[in-house]
Amino acid sequence: MTTIDARGLACPGPVLKTKEVIDRENPAMIQIIVDNDAARQNVSRFLSSRNFQASHTLQGNDRVITGTQAMGGKEADRPQSSPKEAALPTEAPRILVMITANRIGHGDDLLGEKLMKSFLATLKEMGRSLWRLVFLNSGVKLTIEGSESLPALRELEKEGIHILVCGTCLDHFHLLEKKQVGETTNMLDIMTSLELAEKIINL
Repeated sequence: MTTIDARGLACPGPVLKTKEVIDRENPAMIQIIVDNDAARQNVSRFLSSRNFQASHTLQGNDRVITGTQAMGGKEADRPQSSPKEAALPTEAPRILVMITANRIGHGDDLLGEKLMKSFLATLKEMGRSLWRLVFLNSGVKLTIEGSESLPALRELEKEGIHILVCGTCLDHFHLLEKKQVGETTNMLDIMTSLELAEKIINL
């Protein structure tokens, strides 16, 4: 069994190292050692996207992820985040909204927070063109327990909008366990999303 020591690697290092080994060796079983839960979630999700069944155990402060290739082999052409292009009408552009702060604009922070809440509540008016939301930096605070934007985000997720939440950012703010909506993700997922999007809105 191939073993990868990805401890100490910054996002998306553990995922990229795992991808490199799978592409090169196509192992039937692979084991990845990481030292934080954001990396565990990202690597496990990546393994699933490559047709591996993933499980994990704790060894002290480390997480050991074991991936066993399912019947049919790897799906090398399947993107990690499983985009929902098929659910969109062919004429609808894929619009990605990148949210990098928990408020809009500069000047009055309270006003900025109110504007962001209003913006997220109004996003549903985009209809089927809205494809994906990506939360980075302090924007991840909008996805955690206690956020006034949670009802709007949950409604969007229920409607099939894919929500990606930066795992490194959650970990930086010590909010990993408080996330309530969306998928914990990494920079590889985000880069893939940017490539697939037909229009990007940055906040």
